[in-house]
Amino acid sequence: MRFLVPDEPTEVKAETRALLEDSPEEGGRVIADAAFVSDLLWEQWGTDLEAAGIGYGRFLEISRSYAGEFRLWVVGERPWNHCAAGLAGRLLRRLPARQDTILAEVNR
Repeated sequence: MRFLVPDEPTEVKAETRALLEDSPEEGGRVIADAAFVSDLLWEQWGTDLEAAGIGYGRFLEISRSYAGEFRLWVVGERPWNHCAAGLAGRLLRRLPARQDTILAEVNR
């Protein structure tokens, strides 16, 4: 399984950063929820994840555990490819155990 890192969602980043600056509490909630990025990544990775046994609910749970990295990306402390590839690696480590699962590659 491979997760291709999509282009950086610069508009989403800018909107979320503006929200974080204007209303830190609300911006923090959006980031903690993780759907602002997870929904975009699910569009790209969802089919493969479902086939591997990770549904959207589990994907969102794993994404929420990565919210600190999303925050660092939003404020400019992490590059997008590092952030998305890190989440991809976390997902790969949490794939349900299967005899036919081979450690996947992450393309950046």
